[in-house]
Amino acid sequence: MRHHRSTRRAAAFGSAGVLVTATLIAGAVAAPTASASAGGRHGQDREARGAAVAAARAEKAGIDWQDCPADWGFEKPIQCGWVTVPLDYAKPDGKQIKLAVDRIGSTGTKSERQGALIYNPGGPGASGMRFPRRITTKAPLWVNTSKAYDFVGFDPRGVGHSAPISCIDPQEFVKAPKMDPVPDSEADKRAQRKLAREYAEGCYERSGEMLPHMTTPNSARDLDVIRAALGEKKLNFLGVSYGTYLGAVYGTLFPGHVRRMIVDSVVSPSREKIWYEANLDQDVAFEMRWKDWQDWVAANDAVFHLGTTRAAVQAKWLELRATAKKNPIGGVVGPAELLGFFQGAPYYDSSWIPVATVFSKYFAGDTQALVDAAAPDLSDTAGNASSENGNAVYTAVECTDAKWPTSWKKWDRDNTRLHKDYPFLTWSNAWMNLPCATWPVKQQTPVNVRTGKGLPGVLIVQSERDAATPYGGAVELHKRFKGSRLITEKNAGSHGVTNLVNPCINERVDSYLLSGKLDASDVTCGPHATPKP
Repeated sequence: MRHHRSTRRAAAFGSAGVLVTATLIAGAVAAPTASASAGGRHGQDREARGAAVAAARAEKAGIDWQDCPADWGFEKPIQCGWVTVPLDYAKPDGKQIKLAVDRIGSTGTKSERQGALIYNPGGPGASGMRFPRRITTKAPLWVNTSKAYDFVGFDPRGVGHSAPISCIDPQEFVKAPKMDPVPDSEADKRAQRKLAREYAEGCYERSGEMLPHMTTPNSARDLDVIRAALGEKKLNFLGVSYGTYLGAVYGTLFPGHVRRMIVDSVVSPSREKIWYEANLDQDVAFEMRWKDWQDWVAANDAVFHLGTTRAAVQAKWLELRATAKKNPIGGVVGPAELLGFFQGAPYYDSSWIPVATVFSKYFAGDTQALVDAAAPDLSDTAGNASSENGNAVYTAVECTDAKWPTSWKKWDRDNTRLHKDYPFLTWSNAWMNLPCATWPVKQQTPVNVRTGKGLPGVLIVQSERDAATPYGGAVELHKRFKGSRLITEKNAGSHGVTNLVNPCINERVDSYLLSGKLDASDVTCGPHATPKP
């Protein structure tokens, strides 16, 4: 499943999810340490040199900041600009692409300013360009930090305005209803496999030149070029979800260039997990968080009338799913579309009330609310293009980053086994990632994430019951980054913790960004407030 903040159109990435046209996190099946081979090392050295060349050029060129294009949707005083990077860092003089960046200046005095804070919200495939709006909208949690830092966002390579890639016609991509992700027969599986193979082929046909270079290490090199273009000697970085893996790879490739780094809701950086196994781990964690949400719905039966026990709420879910399968609601909302909408609840606590409300309305006789929430809007061509692009980047990065199993037998066995106990998302996630099994470009070996010379203390923030990035990922990165500190939010499971109100966490985030201070040891915080309907 994608790691990132979905917008109101959870349907967008959900329908993808279920769509079987995307790919997920693929597990480098215990590849031997490839960088030990002379070829691997030499290639990385060339790319390291290319990155240094590109950064030196960017430092000289700077960024020509202007008012943002009107149709980008960023109000003044946010400014936009471009940073040029090589498509292939092994050939720094070859084809170049332009990355979109935006910024807003720090709000404090000259003496308070500490530089730029760059943000990545995850995906892979999400845009960070909305980050400066945390200052224009006076987001309360970021008021202190904004006195010290310019807030800088960017579209990673392939995303949004940065040489965007595509795998399928966007209107086709969002079309509904899709097939039920849970197969009833071998014929269903064959149909899904065909869709996944065609999706991979579509990526190559529409975006073939970009695909071999759509990797996390290249995005980390891009981040270093952006740092240089900003005139910053060192990077201050906030990465959420997949952004934590981008940060982990950056910290490994450029340990001496990091000043402050916060990673929130952590993808396991283990080479064995990237990306196939990581996706299987999500299936287990999603089931756990789905049950947490059902317990909450049951506890609030006076409001939602969906049953007073988890089992009763699950029975209602299965009833809704069966109805939609037999006869898509409003002609468009089948099981795949339902999942696209309902998976918002295990992802984010902010979706608990909206999802439960629509669920409740349906059983009170209002089906339109569900159609409005879960069906694609074919008139929203810009939104649909953005959803398709996000899914394309997600697929391209996860499929190209690492070796994926090519044996359908393995996929079938692993997902059939998991589905028995963790049925909520398992098959949906499998189809989303299956294009990686027939990926048309060479799959890389993931970076061995570890502590290098000069890496400062990194702050790691993680909720204990996160569905999209299970807790073990934070523990793994904590082990690999010496001197890092882990803040665990107990009895909580929302994805993306630093943007939620929890003083125990918020004060530590501020303190680290403002003074560089970390606690003497790891910290456990209580949960943020549970949503009250």
